[in-house]
Amino acid sequence: MSISPEARVHPSAVVEEGAVIAAGCAIGPFCHVGPEVRLAEGVELKSHVVVTGDTRIGAGTSIFPFAVIGEIPQDLKFKGERTRLEIGARNRIREHVTMNAGTEGGGGVTRVGDDGLFMAGAHVAHDVQVGDRVILVNHAALAGHCVLEDDVIVGGLSGVHQWVRIGEGAIIGAVTMVTNDVIPYGLVQAPRGRLDGLNLVGLKRRGVSRDDITALRAAFQMLAQGEGAFQDRARRLGDETASDYVRQIVDFVLAGSDRSFLTPG
Repeated sequence: MSISPEARVHPSAVVEEGAVIAAGCAIGPFCHVGPEVRLAEGVELKSHVVVTGDTRIGAGTSIFPFAVIGEIPQDLKFKGERTRLEIGARNRIREHVTMNAGTEGGGGVTRVGDDGLFMAGAHVAHDVQVGDRVILVNHAALAGHCVLEDDVIVGGLSGVHQWVRIGEGAIIGAVTMVTNDVIPYGLVQAPRGRLDGLNLVGLKRRGVSRDDITALRAAFQMLAQGEGAFQDRARRLGDETASDYVRQIVDFVLAGSDRSFLTPG
């Protein structure tokens, strides 16, 4: 066990032999830290937090009461193989959040990027890959093997089907089930996940230029109403566009995927 003398550990907390606790960490009452856990500088476990397994948590991350981080996957195929969970810096992980380690069949690693907000009751399943600045609202759940790119927002009580990819800057409305891939900057809502447009509010907040937003709106219309299959329309967009944002959508659509796409209605 390696606990920095500059870390604060409450007397009621259990830190198992082998754990590494860096300077500036604060481990509150009744927390349990497993023997393979690595906490970087300034990580705070408020109270009653369980961090277990081969789990690494980046600097400045705060974890709130009753979160369970790094437990084994909820996957019947898991047979105890060595897998891990990696969480980036400055995340806020709120009450009752669960994040599971990976599985051998999914690459062995669940990854969470930097600066995310995971609200109460959210779930990140095995082998999920989460980008930076992602927000999961209360009780949103990501099934195994999902990929969420940077700046995605998933609304409260929403679920994302296993293997689904959600592109950068997309937003999922509350109480929505997402069963297919979502293009970057897409807006998805309705109980059975319908691609209803673009996340224009998010684009404006990011300072995207008016020219790029106009290009994105035109691209969305072409994807919705153009001739041929969805991928064929995307290829034509790629041949015609000068916008990096539109190119991002094209590349996302043409990349390999285990799911089909939510397409504009």
